[in-house]
Amino acid sequence: MSVSEMGAAPTVVLDADGKGTIPIYVGLWEAISISNALNMEMLPRPITHDLIIEMLRRFGISLDALHIDSLEEGVFYAKLVLKQESRTEVMDCRPSDGIAIALRYGAPILIDPDVIQTASVKKEELPKMVDLKEYL
Repeated sequence: MSVSEMGAAPTVVLDADGKGTIPIYVGLWEAISISNALNMEMLPRPITHDLIIEMLRRFGISLDALHIDSLEEGVFYAKLVLKQESRTEVMDCRPSDGIAIALRYGAPILIDPDVIQTASVKKEELPKMVDLKEYL
């Protein structure tokens, strides 16, 4: 959670290979799902992102990568790169959902160089960050 005098917001902070950090503000439920994936926590019943992973595996679809490919008017856009045998499909998705899915699958998260250049900030420029579980 990024915490400032204006309030708190669930935030994913991506490291852009030493070229800065990229804060992406997400919904609370997506933040919880991402936190669960990072901590390898499984709930007793599958949530949506778990269900998507299970469907991919059962139908023999691999997730090659999540590509965060643009930033327009403060909104990040991303695509899942999926492969089934020789067929490749690219599907639009919200970065928060894509991150939750990629983490569960173990797929790389790629960021377009233009997005890195536009959105990266120094760690010291980020608002105060509090661990999600600690905040909740």
